[in-house]
This record gives sequence, structure tokens and C-alpha cells, in this order.
Amino acid sequence: MNERGKKQNQLWLHRVVILGVLDVAGIGISYFFALLLRFDFLYSKIPQEYLRGYLKSMPWLILVTILIFYLFKLYHSIWRLISLAELKRILTAYGVLIPVYALLFWVLKVRMPISYYFVGYLLSFCLATGIRFSYRLLRSWMRSAAPDQEEGEGKEQDRVMIIGAGAAGQVLIKELHNSSKVHTRVCCVIDDNPYKKGKTLEGVPVVGNRYEIPAMAKKYGITRIIYAIPTTEGKNRKDILNICKETGCRLQTVPAVYQLVNGEVTVSKLRNVEITDLLGREQIKVNNEEIFTAIRGKVILVTGGGGSIGSELCRQIAQAEPKQLVIFDIYENNAYEIQQELKRKYPRLDLEVLIGSVRNTSRINWVMNHYRPDTVFHAAAHKHVPLMEDSPNEAIKNNVIGTYKTTQAAAAVGVKKFVLISTDKAVNPTNIMGASKRLCEMVVQMMNRKCPGTDFVAVRFGNVLGSNGSVIPLFKKQIAEGGPVTVTDKNIIRYFMTIPEAVSLVLQASYYAKGGEIFVLDMGEPVRIDDMARNLIRLSGYTPDVDIQIEYTGLRPGEKLYEELLMDEEGLQSTENELIHIGHPIQMDDEWFAKKLEELDEASREESERIREIVAEVVPTYHYRRVEAYKEALEEAAVAERK
Repeated sequence: MNERGKKQNQLWLHRVVILGVLDVAGIGISYFFALLLRFDFLYSKIPQEYLRGYLKSMPWLILVTILIFYLFKLYHSIWRLISLAELKRILTAYGVLIPVYALLFWVLKVRMPISYYFVGYLLSFCLATGIRFSYRLLRSWMRSAAPDQEEGEGKEQDRVMIIGAGAAGQVLIKELHNSSKVHTRVCCVIDDNPYKKGKTLEGVPVVGNRYEIPAMAKKYGITRIIYAIPTTEGKNRKDILNICKETGCRLQTVPAVYQLVNGEVTVSKLRNVEITDLLGREQIKVNNEEIFTAIRGKVILVTGGGGSIGSELCRQIAQAEPKQLVIFDIYENNAYEIQQELKRKYPRLDLEVLIGSVRNTSRINWVMNHYRPDTVFHAAAHKHVPLMEDSPNEAIKNNVIGTYKTTQAAAAVGVKKFVLISTDKAVNPTNIMGASKRLCEMVVQMMNRKCPGTDFVAVRFGNVLGSNGSVIPLFKKQIAEGGPVTVTDKNIIRYFMTIPEAVSLVLQASYYAKGGEIFVLDMGEPVRIDDMARNLIRLSGYTPDVDIQIEYTGLRPGEKLYEELLMDEEGLQSTENELIHIGHPIQMDDEWFAKKLEELDEASREESERIREIVAEVVPTYHYRRVEAYKEALEEAAVAERK
């Protein structure tokens, strides 16, 4: 045993001795007090036979009591954290002591007044309980008096408001009160239940509902707000957090509901409130068991497996215990990172990580022939709108022709399901990236008609929070640098979802797929990017337009003010999951479309300047000139304003 372990054992032994001595004294005092009480507190009136009985029985009473206490681990508790669990053990121990005491007095043939047994027993219980809880009580009083002294010493202290007077809030208050490492003072609790107002939770007053948050934060000088209602999600959660962020206090939240059930709601599990908490939409729910059952024991190929969506797909697929997971990506750094992560988490997973491009016909054909996947998730694509506007031929080469080659290779080896990752930018696109993804959807639907042995489907969703190149990491970086935060247009809006949500939808689509569908997620209300930027600035502890400036840069090439999730002619069909819908396939001339794909392939390889015009011929909803006209109008308005 090391030196530290020895010291801890010595400390525990010292505490046991102290507590044991107090218990011995408590037992002796309790029963002697019971004897005095029986004879009106006059020692001279106590008969000698009762005094002899007391002295004869007391050593045995003390011995069996200490032994029972030890067996029930009443000397093993952490004093500063003693709680109802210890009280239950004390009650159980004293329940066991009743027959033991009765047997002891019968064996010793000690006869005492009836009140002696009852009063001595009750007083002994009260003293044993009081001794153990007194340390925590004294420590609590000392901590409640400490803040004023510490503030006088110039130490900063968080003044905390808890949102939610429920189980999670109670656990947090207890831990904050008991922790010597957390320099905080819980000042008040907020709860929407009107019957809780005016009451206290662990000694902290419940001062009102959500609408009183700003006033109470000012009244109590709050510096940190902890949202402790893990069961509340969606709009209700968003509304409360929106009120909280206006106070300028640091915001934190407890973990999810399952962690509350598992007893994991602790100070160490708290996390800062993120912009995802303010989206105001319920998390998408899927039947993971039926999805995992469909994946378990199958060979799964993920193209673009090192990207934001692709890597999360690999993580969730790995949980389902596939026969083999094949990751295919052109970027070796991304592929290496997800490879190492999966090896650590799933050492038994049969994992293959391959480098290559979907544009390379021989490479993608070899991969399909060699591994013979049951399901292909096609996430490989160029996705950055402004970059693709400057390199439109690359968008066609990689997204359209790459998808076409991959679908042909999949059909040739009899892949059962092929799932394309698409985007809401494919609907009425104004940029080449969106138009290329619409062409990918058309490829998938054409291949589904041509190759009945494979179910080809697409999954269409909005922007993904936290993905590579998304707006949130950019805003965070700009805030960290002191600003300004750049927003393209004050009125621009987008639909958002988290990466796990997007992947859940993709997996659900693979389960529902019968061939030819475009799956669309009901993503709730769109979010104004300007509001998102301002909220993120507030969550970072700054004031928009005061501490951090917001600059409006104008729409970028190919960008539009809002995105749609569905074209008018597609219609909607519901699924078992109320948040997932199906867009009906749009009929087209497959032979003509195949010839156009050859034309696009040739034009993109020749770096043709007509690439956008050719795309517009194939995708009638592609209006790439709208943004140019919009920008010209903005420039004219700016010139007129200067004049």
C-alpha cells in the first residue's frame, strides 16, 4: 500500500474511533437518562437493584450495538455527504437491535422498568442519528456564513440560480452545498409550478416562474444559471433558455433524462448551454432496435466516411454490430481519425478503411466487387456552396458523375440498398452545389427504375449544426477573435438539425426504403441566422453590437434567403415516424437523362464554361441567375443610398 493509502486508512480509523466513543457515550447517557426520568430525575430514589441492572447490562448493550452498527456500515459513511441512505441504515440497524436487546436482557436476567427500555431505545436512536447528521449540519451552517467572509477577502464567487425545483435541481443543490471545490452559492430556484412558489428546496427559496427570471437574477446578483429540467425539450426548453440568455449570466444545463435515471446528474456532468438548446424543436426519435436489427450481420459501405455525416454514420453503424464496416474516403486524415476512434471503442469490429475517390471508376468497381456490401451509404460529396460556385465543374465531377459511377458499381454487384445523402439545397437550387445534389437525386431515381435488384433512395435534410464548414464553428471562431461576426443577410433563414439527428434519419430511411423515395424530415420552424449569431454572442457572455459587432456582408454567389425541403410536384407521403415524410418520385425520360449525364461528364472534364447552362437544361428548377440579379439590385440600392 502506498503512502497516500496508509494516510487515508489512518484517517478513517481515527474517525471510526471518534464516532465509536460518541456512540458508547450516547448509549450510556440514553439509558441512564431513561432511568432518571422514571424516578423524576432524583438519583437518590433509584433502587439499587435497577442501578445494578443498568451497570450489568450496559457493557453488553454497548458491545452488541457497536457490532450491529459496524455490520450495517454506519462507520463507513462520508460525513459531509451523509443523507437519507444513512438514515435508512440506522433505522434498519435499530430494527435488528430490538430482538437482540430483548434476548440480551432475558439472558442476563435483568428486570428494569418498562419505560426504561422504550425511552432508552428512542434516546439512543436519536443520539446516534444526531451525531452522524450534526457534522453535515454544522458544515452547512459554516458554508452559509462563509460567502460574506470570502467576498471580503476579494474572492469571486458564483451566485447560482437553478431552473427547475424537481429531482435534478435537488441533486444539484445538494452537491453544490456539499462540494468544497465548487465555489458557488445557490441563491434561488425558479419553477413554473405555482404551488412551489414560496417554498424551499434544500433550504433555497423558490422565488417564481420563468417570467420572473430577469428580475430575480438582478435581485440576487446571479452570475450563473443552471437549467435543471432534463425532461423538458423542444419549444418549452427554448423559451425558458431564451429568457435566461437575456440576463447575461453564464448558462449551463444538466444531462439528458437517461443520465438522470442513472444518477449521473452531478456538477461534473454540467455543460454550457449551446445554440442547439435554443432551436426549439423536439429531437427526432427513431426505432433504433429495428434499424440495428436490419444492419446487424450485414456488410456496410460508407463513402465519404471521414466527413461530418459519414463519420457519425460509422459510429452509429458500429453500435449495431455489422458483419463488416467499410469506410471509403479520399481524405486520409479524416479516414485515419475515424478509424482510430472506432478501433478504440469497438475492438471486435471488422473494420476496413480505404482511400480513394468515387470519381475513379476502376477503384469504386474494385471496392464493390471485393467487399460485396449489402448496404451503401453514399455521403461522399463536395458541399461548400461558395467554393463550388468558383469551381462548378468539380461539383459535377465529384457529386454527379461520382454518384452515377457509385450507383452503377453498386447495382452491378447486387447491393440491396443504396442510400444517398442529399440536401434541402437541391430543391429549386440557385447554386451549382444544390443543382448537383438534385442531379444526384435524379440519378438515384433513374437507377431504381433500371435496376430492380437494388433499392435506391435519397435522404434530404437541412443544415447540420457543427459539421465541417457550418456556420456555428465559424461564428465561435469569430467571437473568440473579438469579432466581427459576419452574417450574409439580416433576413436569411435556414432549417437546422444536429449531426446525430441527421444520421438517425438516414438510418431510418434505409429501413423504410422500398426504392425510389426521397425521404424528407419535418424540421419544424426555420431559424434566422441573424438571431442565431446574436444568441451565440450572448451565450458567450457578450452583448451583440456592443462587445461583438455583427456585419452584414450580402448574399454570396449561389446563396438564397431561404431553403425549401420539397418541390411542389413531389407531394408528401407519411411514414411510421411522424417526423419523416416521403417525396413522390418525379417522372422523367431516363434515356434522355443518361445522355445528358454523358454530356455533363464530358463538359466537366473539358472545364466547360457552359456547365451551368447544361445543368439548367436538365434541372428546370435551377435558377442560377436569380442571385446575380439580387446582388445587382443590392448594389444599385447601395449606390442610390450614397447619392
